[in-house]
Amino acid sequence: MQEKYEESLKTKVRALPRKPGVYLMKDRLGSIIYVGKAKNLKNRVSTYFQPGRRPMLGPKIRMLVELIADFEFHVVRSETEALLLEGRLIKELKPKYNTLFTDDKQFIQIRVDLNAELPAFRLVRVRTTDKARYFGPFPHSTGVRRTLAQLRKKFGIILGDTHPQKLPDGRWRLYNDVRAEIYGHANEVSAEEYRSRVDAACDFLEGRDREEVERLRAAMADAAEIRDYERAAMLRDQIAAIEATLEKSRRFARGNPLPDPTSPLDAVKQLGEILAMKTPPRTMECFDISHISGTFVVSSCVHFRDGVPDKNEYRRFRIKGYVGNDDFRSMRETIFRRYSRLHRENRSFPDLIVIDGGIGQVHSALEAFAEIGIEPPMMVGMAKREEYIIFHDGRDPLKMPDDCPALRLVQRLRDEAHRFANSYNADLRSKKIRESVLDEMPGLGERRKEALLARFRTIPRLKAATLDELRSVEGIGEKFAEELFSFLKNV
Repeated sequence: MQEKYEESLKTKVRALPRKPGVYLMKDRLGSIIYVGKAKNLKNRVSTYFQPGRRPMLGPKIRMLVELIADFEFHVVRSETEALLLEGRLIKELKPKYNTLFTDDKQFIQIRVDLNAELPAFRLVRVRTTDKARYFGPFPHSTGVRRTLAQLRKKFGIILGDTHPQKLPDGRWRLYNDVRAEIYGHANEVSAEEYRSRVDAACDFLEGRDREEVERLRAAMADAAEIRDYERAAMLRDQIAAIEATLEKSRRFARGNPLPDPTSPLDAVKQLGEILAMKTPPRTMECFDISHISGTFVVSSCVHFRDGVPDKNEYRRFRIKGYVGNDDFRSMRETIFRRYSRLHRENRSFPDLIVIDGGIGQVHSALEAFAEIGIEPPMMVGMAKREEYIIFHDGRDPLKMPDDCPALRLVQRLRDEAHRFANSYNADLRSKKIRESVLDEMPGLGERRKEALLARFRTIPRLKAATLDELRSVEGIGEKFAEELFSFLKNV
């Protein structure tokens, strides 16, 4: 039996990407017993299953390896994000073999007192009962110190070693030494200006960085439209700081990934001219696929109107037609579901459809329109790496200049579709992780589990339920309610 598990694990390891991420080890019952982070998932996870290394492992790790029957992983964009995700998952799941994490007070946390006029970020080991905000705990002190140093450089926040001085005009001078030049941010700021830096750093630590980027981009577009180019440039610099911190991949950034302060409508008009369209594409939709090794396969549809997001028209899909990893089939199903419905409801189609992918994904989209029995509107694909535009009507691929506002517009559209698909995928994974605690309850089958989740919605609400509330759920008898109540109080 153990040999069967080991062979299956080796097969999964060979398919791992060489990217940063977090891995979750599971036992034969499907319970998560260990969470770890990796700069290179394939290299790190493979070390657990190399027989020659086992004699060199400590007794705790050897015991862990013997219990591993399966694992899952989450790819992230950088080591920093892997560190933050690892800490959040360990704190939430409390895996058995992450025993070093059982006491929040042992490990480094990031503390920021938002009640201070100029909140400073500090590393602490004890969480007190004050009203400060804490992030963590984190097991790797070196990684956390490096992350905090990045936050200081990229967002312009101050740390506990800083002693700012208040100026006669009410503004603050953060540094009186060479650090003012090293960190590259305005050294004299108002409390309000500095607070925006603190908010951005906190959002990054909470994982809301992508939403912050989109908010800043929308604000930059608004500023450019009213010709407030000074504010647009300032917002552009804030976006650059966040994007640099995230170590954005080349897939989303060929050359400079940030748009110039150009009116969104001007970019729309330019795009229409470049694509030889009769009228500018005032409405555009973009599609992307997201999955984790063929699981949690989802897709997204984002809608831009006049060059800016129209989130009321966003749609997301969970792929139903098959199980596995096939982006072409996923794209075909998504396009069919989206536009067959619009066709049935006699609703208008967008002026332009953008597919995140190359010729294969575009052909899959065309097959979906053929199945519906209608002609598609103008449709293009955005090929990875070289950022070529792929046409559905047989024209040669097109490479727009890197500094072209029309290219920036298509990149923002594609980037938003990717973010929206990934956020849905993350929601499903998070829900699965939260629900996995119920799998450890003996005698709790799928029907009872679904009844409990339908009633209480979330695991925290379920854990807070009274014994009488548990008894009132259909299928939960008197004795089982008492056993469940006891179980929930101890997990």
